[in-house]
Amino acid sequence: MAEAWLRRLGGRWFEAHSAGTQPRARIHPLTTRVMEEVGVDTSYHWAKSVDLYAGERFDHVITVCDQANEACPIFPGSHERLHWSLPDPAAVGGTPQERLEAFRQSREEIRRRVVEFVATHTED
Repeated sequence: MAEAWLRRLGGRWFEAHSAGTQPRARIHPLTTRVMEEVGVDTSYHWAKSVDLYAGERFDHVITVCDQANEACPIFPGSHERLHWSLPDPAAVGGTPQERLEAFRQSREEIRRRVVEFVATHTED
């Protein structure tokens, strides 16, 4: 979700990449669903391992869950590292509607944080 939001809201200023420390075989279907609800296409996204980016240089590295923050590798060069401690909506149990609502809440919280990130890291 964070990559999709950053591409949508900050694509003029940022090149976004995302990866997981333990990626699934594919993007969670509820992620795709809730992003489609707000007109954000994630069909071109695929689950990637953070190992794919080993040795790459980034200006900003943002982790979005505590497990990823602890397992995130060290990237070379100087960069800003941010951690957004967010619950994993895929870990939420309950009814299908409760699970869907957890993904919607994550979508909105990530959107809010990306808006703030873009606003504080751009000049116009």
